[in-house]
Amino acid sequence: MRAPGFWSGGSGGIAPLLLSPIAALYGAATARRVAKPGWQAPVPVICCGNATAGGAGKTTVALDIGQRLSNRGVAAHFLTRGYGGTLKGPVQVDPDQHDSQAVGDEALLLAGIRPTWVAADRQAGGRAAIEAGARAIVMDDGLQNPGLVKDLSLLVVDGNYGFGNGRIIPAGPLREPVYAAAARCRAAVLIGDDESGAAAQLPPDLPILRARLVPGPEAELLAGQPVFAFCGIANPRKFFNSLQEVGAVVAGRVPYADHYPYDAGDLRELLEEADRLRATPITTAKDYVRIPPAFRSRVKVLTVRLKWEEPLAIESLLDPLAQQVPIPA
Repeated sequence: MRAPGFWSGGSGGIAPLLLSPIAALYGAATARRVAKPGWQAPVPVICCGNATAGGAGKTTVALDIGQRLSNRGVAAHFLTRGYGGTLKGPVQVDPDQHDSQAVGDEALLLAGIRPTWVAADRQAGGRAAIEAGARAIVMDDGLQNPGLVKDLSLLVVDGNYGFGNGRIIPAGPLREPVYAAAARCRAAVLIGDDESGAAAQLPPDLPILRARLVPGPEAELLAGQPVFAFCGIANPRKFFNSLQEVGAVVAGRVPYADHYPYDAGDLRELLEEADRLRATPITTAKDYVRIPPAFRSRVKVLTVRLKWEEPLAIESLLDPLAQQVPIPA
């Protein structure tokens, strides 16, 4: 489903006011849930979470941290709910056996670089990962889930969207008040330019690590090329803008709802339109894994990675955790 327009910012008219009683109940339920005690794992647990519903860049941050731990020789495993998938887990993701309908799109991206577990019960997922050899756990989402005690939590913020209208679900996009989420985090990760004024809404003593998304090496081949862009992510505009920034000629664009489950009919229509425009069909890596396999060879992908403004800042947060990693017997 698409986020309501009034979530984006401003007062949003009468709708947020009418929904405020439900929002108060939602916020109270979240506060009760996060107050529950969790399991202290014998390995470091790092959580990349956010305060809002929808994408803020959590998976991209998790991928970056997982790679940094791997570069240190730490056997890190990813842990995610598997949003959009049917499996409740705990189950280790096997890209050769599982598709996005089973485990969700983020899990498949994570499994591309490190062992990945899908588990609605995060504690059970953490235990399974450790039994399988994990010496650190990187959670993609889960800031509001109390199942595991987090040794390091990062509040991921999309600089363009920020915290929307600042109201709690369903009156706005917040899962909980910003101050409550920030209080459980060691630092915020602000991705992109702060167009929304999000930094000013964070506690003044919370460190802010700034980063931006940069395109992968395939971007060099897109300059001057006509493309037909489609995606089903939380903020489609970011993808379309990225294509323009690398010099691609966007002949057409189709935005879908976040995590949209493409079927064969969708792809036939998209490919027909791309042919009509004489443009190359292109999408995001997150969308690509949701495309029926029979059509993937016809679609190009623009990947992105995280580029930190000060890489040493994130490394300094990981330093003490890497020292706590247990040595295998």
